[in-house]
Amino acid sequence: MDWLVYLACIAGGAFLVNAVPHFVAGISGRKFHSPFASPPVKGLSSAVVNVIWGLVNFIIAYALLIWAGACNPEFNCKTLAVAIGAIITSIALAVIFSTVDKNLK
Repeated sequence: MDWLVYLACIAGGAFLVNAVPHFVAGISGRKFHSPFASPPVKGLSSAVVNVIWGLVNFIIAYALLIWAGACNPEFNCKTLAVAIGAIITSIALAVIFSTVDKNLK
């Protein structure tokens, strides 16, 4: 069952990183890519949709990290698993969105 806790930490880190661009774009009043756009991911969603999507991602991340017991200031294997999820997701998002943006120009 230990592997399930680490998987929850990695997923929590991924949701946490995914929340940031949606939330920031939304609160900045900008449209941004989201799964709810038309076409999905390639199109742009309204600022409100992105704020809601960002908040949902924050809530999911928080729930996963609390369940896994990873929300503490100690550095341990769970903290490392969260960081791995965050790093992988942030790099993937940078690659995906830069490719999508090039195709829109």
